[in-house]
Amino acid sequence: MQTFEALGRDGTYTVKFDGAKQKFGTNDVLPLWVADMDLASPLCVQEALQKRALHPIYGYTVYPMRYYESIVSWMQKRYGFKVEKEWIVPCYGVVPSLSFAISAFSKEGDGILIQTPLYPPFASSIKHKNRKVLDNTLLYQNGQYVIDFNDFEAKVSKAKLFLLCSPHNPTGRVWRKEELEKMIDLCLRYDVLIIADEIHADIVYERVHHTLGTFEQIAKRCIVLNAPSKSFNIAGLNTSYAIIPDSKLRHAYEIEQAKSGISNGNPFGIEALMAAYEGGEVWLEALKQHLYENVAYVKTFLVQHKLPIVPVPTEAMYLIWLDCKGLGLGQEELVDFFVKKAKVGLNDGVSFGKAGEGFMRLNIGTSRKVLQEAMMRIYNAYKDRE
Repeated sequence: MQTFEALGRDGTYTVKFDGAKQKFGTNDVLPLWVADMDLASPLCVQEALQKRALHPIYGYTVYPMRYYESIVSWMQKRYGFKVEKEWIVPCYGVVPSLSFAISAFSKEGDGILIQTPLYPPFASSIKHKNRKVLDNTLLYQNGQYVIDFNDFEAKVSKAKLFLLCSPHNPTGRVWRKEELEKMIDLCLRYDVLIIADEIHADIVYERVHHTLGTFEQIAKRCIVLNAPSKSFNIAGLNTSYAIIPDSKLRHAYEIEQAKSGISNGNPFGIEALMAAYEGGEVWLEALKQHLYENVAYVKTFLVQHKLPIVPVPTEAMYLIWLDCKGLGLGQEELVDFFVKKAKVGLNDGVSFGKAGEGFMRLNIGTSRKVLQEAMMRIYNAYKDRE
């Protein structure tokens, strides 16, 4: 039976731990913030990297046919998405791809639609390119997030692009087929191109992820961005890809990406992707069960200990969006409570936009032992306030 224990990360120069002092102003926190896991990548990935490392030349590397075939196979097997090899454009990160797409398909001053609260690089990429953020803020109703479709249509009618986060980070929403179809229909009505970040798609629990590429009506007006980085804990290897069925869109995107000056692959990232997609599926299913149990543990702990913190239903990802408004604290006080009192390092909800006020994001991609320690720290800090 697969077990998942948190590993020490000393000497690995990890953002999560070594960057904690810069992030929180202290090293005296249990870091559960940036979206990678404290868990070992699957053995098939470890062995592939070790084998490649034995060859003592680490030069410029092309993307082999096997790289493309592994993506094609994964998309077909997991999502029923029939991808052609020519549609795949390798890249070194989903966030850079968002930036390339913004440059390729909009001009300064154009409106670009997003849905906050949202992973910060969406809004910052738009602003850095001197485009206008059009925010279709998600509605938080009865402890769940839903789309305000009246507002969506009002905003998309003024937009050039729609940056879709699916599954949605940080809320953990898995968009239903009907929701996606309605957003697609509105984007087609107003001739808006959809750029879909689906990097968390592999870690969906009881719902079904519908990849945008499987909707025939939008296939020629969308770009799907993905990577194995979250699923197999290989974010540091900087390997991702865009799937662009339309040849004209693909050519325009490739021109922008080429301007970055990086055209060769990371040899270790390539090996990791192929190994993960070819041999990591059983491990991934075991990981999902471990993470699902961690989600359930957090929910049960908060209820049993009568903490006024409510986890938004987590349908995907190893990130829990915590509604902390019941603590009765302003946002700065809320951050201080977690960092200075509980000594747990979470993501500040406001970093995901104004709609994140009163929330914090918790990374549960760790062992149960570490998670238990974190929850007890939060509980003890709350009791000390009483």
